[in-house]
Amino acid sequence: MEQIGTFAASSYTIRDLHLFRDIDDEQIAQALADCAVVRLAPGARVEDSNRARLYILLRGALAVEADTRNGMADGTVSKILPGESVGEQSVLDEAANLASISALEESELLLIEGELVWKLIDQSNGLARNLLRLLSFRIRAANALLRRRQKLGEFYRQLSMNDGLTGMYNRAWMNDMLPKLIATAHRAGTPLALVMLDLDHFKRFNDTHGHLAGDDALRAAADVISTALRPSDFALRYGGEELMVILPETPEPLALMVAERLCSRMREAPIFRDMRIPLPHITASFGVALLETGMDDSALIAAADAAMYRAKEGGRNRVAR
Repeated sequence: MEQIGTFAASSYTIRDLHLFRDIDDEQIAQALADCAVVRLAPGARVEDSNRARLYILLRGALAVEADTRNGMADGTVSKILPGESVGEQSVLDEAANLASISALEESELLLIEGELVWKLIDQSNGLARNLLRLLSFRIRAANALLRRRQKLGEFYRQLSMNDGLTGMYNRAWMNDMLPKLIATAHRAGTPLALVMLDLDHFKRFNDTHGHLAGDDALRAAADVISTALRPSDFALRYGGEELMVILPETPEPLALMVAERLCSRMREAPIFRDMRIPLPHITASFGVALLETGMDDSALIAAADAAMYRAKEGGRNRVAR
């Protein structure tokens, strides 16, 4: 950063500075006369930006990345154009400016020390109003950006909770939600059932028809489950060809009825639209477990898994408790 003169000796005027618009030109010009004007080469950074200073861009363009020295940088870069300023917050806080300021092209800046900014604020109501308008605009812009990020973050959070192949919830969702559902059931004294199912002979199905057909089979199974459940129920892909259904406020007789209905519909669901292809259907083995006193999510899953293996041992394509 090279000092090339002062504001009084430059060709710039008060009208070029957004913060000083509609203010007595002569009064401000005298106050700024000795302020340094510096040149910044393309790509160069303002090395002493940690001082409480106001930087006003006179020519060129700047990139400003906030909070680079306190671990809060998020990659957001603002572009500063001629007449605009940076560093107001550090002046008002009388603290270090943590913004990283660099030149996008050869640029010239006016440097105003924090003490002088405060003197000008005391002298000029117009400057104070302009500063308030500027900060209000930046707060609005920051809030709008925060809302967009929150929405985007929620979108990606939801996306991370769904299985990409079937569209069902995934294991990450289960790890988060099942303990909460169990805690609610224990607290309210309401029943909760868990149904674990595994597609029968799925490896053989893949070996015979290929993995793309296997994906179709998983999607078909997911569709059977999703369309057969109540809005209050939850379905997820536990892993591989294992799926899971969580049935809140569901006693054992109803849970067994739901599992039997799913089992029946599963074997009726076509995988191949061309019915001339062999094995157009799939079946699954279902295990049903009921939440018991003192049982946590791991114990409930283990109980459902054990019941599912009893269904397999009993001949598959059936429900076991």
